[in-house]
Amino acid sequence: MPFAVLLTNDAARDLNEIHSYIALHDAPQKADYVLEHIEKAFSMLSESPERGTYPKELVLLGIREYREVFFKPYRIIYRVLDKNVYVLLIVDGRRDMQLLLQRRLLEA
Repeated sequence: MPFAVLLTNDAARDLNEIHSYIALHDAPQKADYVLEHIEKAFSMLSESPERGTYPKELVLLGIREYREVFFKPYRIIYRVLDKNVYVLLIVDGRRDMQLLLQRRLLEA
């Protein structure tokens, strides 16, 4: 039975901001392409949520309750609880990940 993939409000906002930024600064078709591939990653998580790796920034802190998958350069960070996959963060991996993870995951 597939897992339910649920986006937090923050993750939904991340996805919307990524799409809007690409559509404005590149092309609407490119924004749609990125959105489609991120949504495919969600489908894969529904089938096999344990496939993701542990974010290296969190492993250094001894934290292994979050996982991530990639659609480069984007990192999709999530947590599996029961039969649900909670997507917590969708971000360009070239950003300051330590700060983002601290703000979004550790201080929440």
